Amino acid sequence: MSETKKSTAGFSADEKAAMKERAKELKTQATNAESEKAVLATIAKMAEPDRTTATKIHEMVMATAPDLAAKTWYGSPAWNRDGKVILFFQDAKKFNTRYATLGFSEEAKLDEGSMWPTSFALPQLTAADEKKLAALIKKAVG
Repeated sequence: MSETKKSTAGFSADEKAAMKERAKELKTQATNAESEKAVLATIAKMAEPDRTTATKIHEMVMATAPDLAAKTWYGSPAWNRDGKVILFFQDAKKFNTRYATLGFSEEAKLDEGSMWPTSFALPQLTAADEKKLAALIKKAVG
């Protein structure tokens, strides 16, 4: 009897594999949804103007790179692919700095020449800045 046919004793190997894959998909979806809720809760706790900036960045990432998943990383909002962080936001108050920062990890595909920026200070976020960041995010995910 071929493995793709149903046996009278239960599910075939192919059916079991399909069920395991579906269970994994459902678990990943639940995990991603929970992770995004955690990111949104983290953003909601930020002081202004970082809360507004982080919200805009989250919306921008989800629109520009929908294949990235949101999660918290060291207590900060971050966006990853296959568990590898591509970019992250650090609010000023949490790190006792003058300004919030948007950073890119080494997983980001921003390599250009012998030197390139990996983080950006964000004391405020203008419409022009949003366009620049959207382009960087698109480039970072390849």
